[in-house]
Amino acid sequence: MITDLLLTEEIQDSSVDEMATRYRVSHEPDLWKHRPALLERVSGVRALLVRNMTAVDRELVEAATGLEVVGRIGVGLDNLDLGALAERGVVVCYPPEENAVSVAEHVFALLLSFARHIPAADRGVREGRWDRGSFIGFELAGKTITILGLGRIGYRVAVRARAFGMRVLAYDPYLVAQHSFVTESGAHLVSLDEGLREADVVSCHLPLTRDTRGLLNAERLAWMKPHALLINTSRGPVVDETALQAALEAEQLGGAALDVFEKEPPGHNPLFSLPRVLLTPHIASWTHEALHRVISTVAADVDRVLSGQPARNFANFPTPRRA
Repeated sequence: MITDLLLTEEIQDSSVDEMATRYRVSHEPDLWKHRPALLERVSGVRALLVRNMTAVDRELVEAATGLEVVGRIGVGLDNLDLGALAERGVVVCYPPEENAVSVAEHVFALLLSFARHIPAADRGVREGRWDRGSFIGFELAGKTITILGLGRIGYRVAVRARAFGMRVLAYDPYLVAQHSFVTESGAHLVSLDEGLREADVVSCHLPLTRDTRGLLNAERLAWMKPHALLINTSRGPVVDETALQAALEAEQLGGAALDVFEKEPPGHNPLFSLPRVLLTPHIASWTHEALHRVISTVAADVDRVLSGQPARNFANFPTPRRA
């Protein structure tokens, strides 16, 4: 079957439906799970639309001989081999900030749920208990939050933290104090060491790179206060889960709220059985509004490339560079 656009994961939106009226579109949401079939299927495909589960690595890029553009539904690009794609002249499109509000709001959904014991209190009431004394929480006002990565999402977390009356610190080696994300959020730039030591809450918003993989290891987790909460809505491998488990078991940390994991889906994970751990299945950006903005933004750029126009939001170059 000749296909212009192949969707290898669950991706549904009116913008994709509209593209199907003008291109040959194939939606195969489980294809990412079947590697041999995926490699065979991409031959001749002009465009791919993927989330974070499809490994668009060198092997796949070489198999996709007709590929012109990859649309990544989400801001993380760690499942794409950008070097291999650039060598083949394939455009990489992504939505730079369309899900930032949803992720920032999810941080506070996790933080407030942890601070006020919402999951446990809900279960208690449903089970017929009225044990108010077990659910004494803490206020956000006056607490210090350290944001790791003051980008488009981290900036929005900082603004919301200030609204709660929190003191905001930020670690971002790529920003200077005069950057608008710093001045407009009221954050104070600090070193990683200082940020972790000072924080009551650490919220991670770092991309997954060679430098950030395992950044929060045993040594750095030990810098944190014993009552501090770690929130990760960025990429799972930024946090060493074995070290996190050990820190929680030794009561060196107050708790962890994780939306992302080293392996996804995580399968059996020792963190699941620990108290003071709050978990969600990588849904920080999964709101109706963000999903529509993300998919429609990427679909529009894929459409531009397929129709011979330059992409607007791209990670490498705006038009294919085929020899």
